[in-house]
Amino acid sequence: MKRKIVLGFLFLVITACFTGCEGLFGNCKICSLNTYENDNLILSQSEAEYCDAELISIQAIRPTTDGNTVTKWECN
Repeated sequence: MKRKIVLGFLFLVITACFTGCEGLFGNCKICSLNTYENDNLILSQSEAEYCDAELISIQAIRPTTDGNTVTKWECN
């Protein structure tokens, strides 16, 4: 009986080790900093994945406008 409990516990521990954190929390998005001029995309920085607090802080950044140029973070 003890052996079954120990094997069951070990199985759960090993299974938890192979589970990715992204699947558990799932609060991640891929974001890029894009610059538009007259509503036309002129520059897009490379995309990167942001999660949790870092994602929230990026989404809180307001677009920057300079004449006809708008720079903003876009996440999907």
